[in-house]
Amino acid sequence: MTDKQPAIFLDRDGVINENSAEHVKSWDEFQFIPNAIRTIRELSETGLPIFVVTNQAAVNRGLMTIDDLNDIHTRMLDAVTAEGGKITKVYYCPHAPNEKCNCRKPEPGMLLKAAEEYNIDLKHSFMVGDAWTDMAAGREAGTHNILLMTGRGRWNVAPAWDRLGVDLSAAMDVADAAYIIKERLAGRQVNTTDRLKNAFHMGLRSQDAWVL
Repeated sequence: MTDKQPAIFLDRDGVINENSAEHVKSWDEFQFIPNAIRTIRELSETGLPIFVVTNQAAVNRGLMTIDDLNDIHTRMLDAVTAEGGKITKVYYCPHAPNEKCNCRKPEPGMLLKAAEEYNIDLKHSFMVGDAWTDMAAGREAGTHNILLMTGRGRWNVAPAWDRLGVDLSAAMDVADAAYIIKERLAGRQVNTTDRLKNAFHMGLRSQDAWVL
């Protein structure tokens, strides 16, 4: 067996595409977050495999079908590939919370499955998400975790700290997270970014400060 390699795990809604309280149930409702495709291309250039790990309870709630979900993911992957990026695989959990599965985040099942199927070194991998549940799944799997301020992130800072402590990184968006990932791959233990610091410090960058 070949040596294990690190990977990058991305949540979907609120990280790659805009989140929706009504769920993203079709490609017509799917909207990429600005710079997300470009960032996935840049992350692909690190040579690490990229996995999407996403809770999609709308399936088992009867709001969409597996075919609907697969269509969204096929089109998403095609759009990323067309711009030079590569997502190795999309893992999804179709279960509702009351089903008590081991794959719905905050459980780490999707990350563990990817690690088994692709020989991933979770200890040196990254989990990027916009919710405390993403951070919890990453912590259980052993990854380094980066909480974004896009999607639900600005409402999940306090819950993440309350449940998990401050042993995580924070970034404005997935492009900001890419900076942290590349710095840490280079051996520099960066945990936040100037963009996020400026927003917290009520700097003049209104386009960033709104998320906080």
